[in-house]
Amino acid sequence: MSTTANVQETSVDSEVLTEIRGNVLIITMNRPAAKNAATEAMAKDMAKILDDFEANDELFVAVLTGAAQTFCSGMDLKGFVRGERPSVEGRGFLAITEQPPTKPIIAAVEGYALAGGFETMLACDLVVAAETAKFGIPEVKRGLAAAAGGLLTLPSRTHRAIAMEMALTGDIYSAEFGHAHGFVNQLVPEGEAVEAALKLAEKIAANGPLAVRASKRVIVESSEWDESEKFAKQSEILDPIFTSKDAKEGASAFAEKRAPQWTGS
Repeated sequence: MSTTANVQETSVDSEVLTEIRGNVLIITMNRPAAKNAATEAMAKDMAKILDDFEANDELFVAVLTGAAQTFCSGMDLKGFVRGERPSVEGRGFLAITEQPPTKPIIAAVEGYALAGGFETMLACDLVVAAETAKFGIPEVKRGLAAAAGGLLTLPSRTHRAIAMEMALTGDIYSAEFGHAHGFVNQLVPEGEAVEAALKLAEKIAANGPLAVRASKRVIVESSEWDESEKFAKQSEILDPIFTSKDAKEGASAFAEKRAPQWTGS
């Protein structure tokens, strides 16, 4: 396996691990003894990793997961008591909840995705979860609130009533509940979330990278557009795609019955 410029595979004792498979970056939160509870150091590591991912033209998609069959149990409370916050100014919890990458990112969830871990999952574009995964924003049980995006993002990823129930009860919910209510895309057998997420990532990575990023941008930003300006604003983002070299390559590859060779230009 070869690495590309900027992003480097990390050593097994790091709190955030990276691995590259083709055009896909795998990011693994790595504090298994603490159920991958997020620390300030993890947030700083994530900021650098995500910056490098964005800057690397050879990486098209990322998969975010957790070590030892757990996604992330939220904020490290011992660090919180010491005055630490696992956030980066302007970027949010684990440097992702306020400013996700412009490239697609898929959460591969085994075990628990709770509190900030659940909010980190919501910052991803797609979610593949094991059938045994558990979700929740239990902050109210600790006298806190889901301030890392859960209260803002969850209503748009499911129904308002479901978001209200989860936020106000602080209860833990099953993977089946998440799938039924729209914030989980795929359910897979226990232990298979990463491989299933990689298959999904490879499907996305086989497509034109400019078109993929532009499509994500329209979906993310269009909820804030006035009805009268939607198509005009969409055109500003999509028109350059139709005149790109990749668009011509995609048409040529289809006509010639071969796989396209994307250049991202």
